[in-house]
Amino acid sequence: QISLLVGFISVNNSQWTDYSAYTYFQIVTMCDLVMILFFYIVHIFRIYRMLTCISWPLAEFLHYLIGTVLLLIASIVAASKSYNLTGLVAGATFGFLATILCVLSIWSSYKVSCITQSTGRYS
Repeated sequence: QISLLVGFISVNNSQWTDYSAYTYFQIVTMCDLVMILFFYIVHIFRIYRMLTCISWPLAEFLHYLIGTVLLLIASIVAASKSYNLTGLVAGATFGFLATILCVLSIWSSYKVSCITQSTGRYS
């Protein structure tokens, strides 16, 4: 979440040369930040216990999967349009870092929810 925020601030405070590319990067990072915050609130206040009609592990997995793909695309676009401006290069770099961290989060979420549940049933 911090790497997304740093990437957003870096792109926001630099001089743009291509408005559409960096606006897309900012929208993707802000949407990702809001959704991560939403899932944190759901877990902190244990809202998932009240709303049992939603498969929360599946919803979180789909959010991370879609958000990671969009973040990877936005980082590639931002890196290709950066023209060696340091703020834009830093934003794209932190976007790639956030992409790697989201992939690790997907893996850990899958590992915790699916692998431990499947081994717990047969023991």
